[in-house]
Amino acid sequence: MKLVLKILKAVGIILLILIALLAALLICLSMKPFVPGNYTKTVDTGGAIESKYLSMGAYEVKYTEAEAPGDWKKFEAFYPAGLETGEDSWPVVVFANGTGVAASKYKALFKHLASWGFIVLGNEDPSTCTGASAEATLVWLLEQNSDPDSVFYQKVDTEHIGISGHSQGGVAVFNAVSEQPHGGLYTCAVSLSPTGWALAMAIGLNYDPGKMTAPTLILAAAENDVITPDGVKSLSEVIPAGAIRALRPGMDHGKMLYSADGYVTAWFMWHLQDDQDAARAFVGDGAEILTNPLYQDQQTAIK
Repeated sequence: MKLVLKILKAVGIILLILIALLAALLICLSMKPFVPGNYTKTVDTGGAIESKYLSMGAYEVKYTEAEAPGDWKKFEAFYPAGLETGEDSWPVVVFANGTGVAASKYKALFKHLASWGFIVLGNEDPSTCTGASAEATLVWLLEQNSDPDSVFYQKVDTEHIGISGHSQGGVAVFNAVSEQPHGGLYTCAVSLSPTGWALAMAIGLNYDPGKMTAPTLILAAAENDVITPDGVKSLSEVIPAGAIRALRPGMDHGKMLYSADGYVTAWFMWHLQDDQDAARAFVGDGAEILTNPLYQDQQTAIK
C-alpha cells in the first residue's frame, strides 16, 4: 500500500511539472510575435516590384496607442515620424486581426507599411469578423484628426483610406466596407486568406462579397489554408468593384499574413499614394503579379 501511495505521489508530482511546463510554453507562445521581425529580408520574391515594396520604406516610424472598449483593449497606431513636425496629411491603412491574434502580434508588419508613408491602425479585438472594431478604430483616428491636442490633428488624408485583414480579419474587411457606417471611406482593400465563404457562413462569420464597393486584392495559400483555390475564385468573381486574386504555393495559412507583403504594400501605394511604379504590379501589359513564378491561379478584373 505504501508503495502504491509513493507511486501515486510521484505521478502527481510529474503531472504538476508537466502542467507547469505546458503553462510556461503557452505563456511563451502568447508573447511570441505572429510576424517574424526579419520577414522583409527572408521572404522570397519573384519580381522586381514585389522585391522593392517588400523592403523597408524611407520613413522612420513612431508608435502611439489609446484605450479601446472591452476586449478591444487598445487602439494602436504606427506612423511616419515626420508626421509630428510636418504639415502634410497622410494616407491610412486599417488592419483587422485574425481570430485571437491581437494587433500587437503584428508589429513588424505595421512598421513595414508605416515606413512607406502610411498611418497604420490596429486593435486587440479577438473576434473581428463584423468589422465593428475596425470601424471603431477608424472613428478614433478621425476624432484625433479633429483634436488640436492630438499628434494626428489635421494629419489624416481622409480621401485615401484602405483596409487589410487576415483570416477572420479577411472577413472583417468585407463587412467593414459594406456594413459599417464609415465603410464608404475605404478606397481599396486587401483580404488575406479570408475564411472561405461557405465555411464562414456555417460558423457564423457572415459576409457578402457581392456588396463590396472597394477594389480588392485577395491573396491566399495554394494549400493548407482556410479557403480553397475555388473559394478564392468565387469570391473574386462577385466583387462589383473588381478584384485581383493570386495563390502562393508552399505557404500555409499563417505565413500568408506576411509572405505576400510586397504586393500588399504595392497595392496600397498604388491606390492611396498614386504610385505608378507600384501600379505596374497589377495593371498594364505584363502586370508583374500575373507572371510571378512564386504565385499561381492569378487573375485580374481591375483595369
